[in-house]
Amino acid sequence: MALKQIAHGSKEYEQMIKLRYDILRKPVGLNFAPDELEREKNDILIGAFDEDKIVGCCLVTEVNEHTAKLRQMAVEKNMQRMGIGESLMIFAENITRDRGYKTLMMHARDTAIGFYEKFGYKVKGEQFTEVNLEHHIMEKKLR
Repeated sequence: MALKQIAHGSKEYEQMIKLRYDILRKPVGLNFAPDELEREKNDILIGAFDEDKIVGCCLVTEVNEHTAKLRQMAVEKNMQRMGIGESLMIFAENITRDRGYKTLMMHARDTAIGFYEKFGYKVKGEQFTEVNLEHHIMEKKLR
């Protein structure tokens, strides 16, 4: 498996959109709006690939000069629990830290809180609903 940053608008980015749709959006009856995808052009787009096929992905979006937000973490269903999510997390944290951010935060689905806690993320604040699912803000100070 290879981890790499991918370019907005590339063939790899198109694979990323499909994976995110299949894993994150379709199950809750949602799609992507064109302006939503356009805003990702300034994000750090990360993909995990098996040969030329994307098997996992995530995005990192700047919140402010000190904080970035991890978004849209997705791994192919038949590839989950094989360490791809862990590899994506480490890669995303390293890139975020290298870019000078001090904190990485996210809106974590409640079903994923245990996964993120393994990497030192802490729940902040009250539960809220986003994309029709219960979430919590989680964050971690990067060292």
